[in-house]
Amino acid sequence: MRSVAAEPSAPSAGASGAPGTGAGRVTLRGVTKRFGKVTAVSDVDLDVDDGEFLVLLGPSGCGKSTLLRLIAGLEDPTEGTITIGDDVVDDVEPKDRDVAMVFQTYALYPHMSVAANIEFPLRSRHVDHGERTRLVHEVATSLGLNGLLDRRPAALSGGQRQRVALARAIVRRPLVFLMDEPLSNLDAKLRVQTRAELIDLHHRLGTTVIYVTHDQVEAMTMGDRITVITDGVVQQTGRPQDVYDHPANLFVARFIGSPPMNTLAGTVATDGDAPAIVVPGGRIPLPASLAALMAGHHGRDVTIGVRPEHLAFGADGPVAATVTLVESLGHERLVVCGVGGGELVIVRLDSDEDVPAVGSAVRITAAVEHVHLFDSVTSARLDGAPVP
Repeated sequence: MRSVAAEPSAPSAGASGAPGTGAGRVTLRGVTKRFGKVTAVSDVDLDVDDGEFLVLLGPSGCGKSTLLRLIAGLEDPTEGTITIGDDVVDDVEPKDRDVAMVFQTYALYPHMSVAANIEFPLRSRHVDHGERTRLVHEVATSLGLNGLLDRRPAALSGGQRQRVALARAIVRRPLVFLMDEPLSNLDAKLRVQTRAELIDLHHRLGTTVIYVTHDQVEAMTMGDRITVITDGVVQQTGRPQDVYDHPANLFVARFIGSPPMNTLAGTVATDGDAPAIVVPGGRIPLPASLAALMAGHHGRDVTIGVRPEHLAFGADGPVAATVTLVESLGHERLVVCGVGGGELVIVRLDSDEDVPAVGSAVRITAAVEHVHLFDSVTSARLDGAPVP
């Protein structure tokens, strides 16, 4: 392991050294973790670039925290290989992996002052006193903790405690930061503030960050890329906007977005001027690329998806519906509509648009260029490959 005391105090290219060294790169190949008969993580391949902020996103119990613990060395993989930089770390102890982990519960020492908590990793590595003092004050200044160094954790707010936990991790100048839902115990306003602080901190340090959350707003706003996981399986990795605009399957389509993408079971119809999808209440036309893909597949069952912001009301809309609920959120309104067979869709309107009354009959139209199609059996996106 590198000596903390020998490192520069304010590395401009990240704690791992000069740009492009690759020291903070993390690679997983075929990583699987089983607990008895339960598979928590299944055959994961993942590449995290040096200096990247990667978010592991998924519902509770999907395996994302287990994956983080595997990288940290707190769990051993049942199968597969984990590499940090150029070193395979499968048999390397957690303390020797040069990673720092920030937990959801802060994990501060209650009997120690803020300064002693931040200093602890340096003391355990036998960094000399003068250097420890310098590094603690440097990190405390960067996180606004200078006035709190003599306090104990019980005298701090939740946001202050989280910053102390971050400072304790940062002071080591590790190759990789691992963060396990660090903001979930904070209230909504403080989450927004701390989220911005974390983004700024990453920009300043340039260190690799792997961040676990179930909150898609955190994922979309913080990550250079996001990896969506469910049932221990990686569903998609990509830039946040790409994942939002081009979900790889139905799970990603329904999980990313608030409110989520509207999805309806439908059937391909080629008996009109161009292929369309017959859904409860009417039929939705397809963009040219999907129309060409579906040509010759009359009667095929599919699932069609359209995000709420890509639906609108119009007298000549192709889908008949009934308004069942209107949610006013100040800057926008969400209009929930029944389209038959118990199916519901949500239409997002700006606050200055006219809103139909609850119980009224309406016609809905979709922005054709934003229509998505998914296979009804595999749930995979259909516009990325030839139809089998």
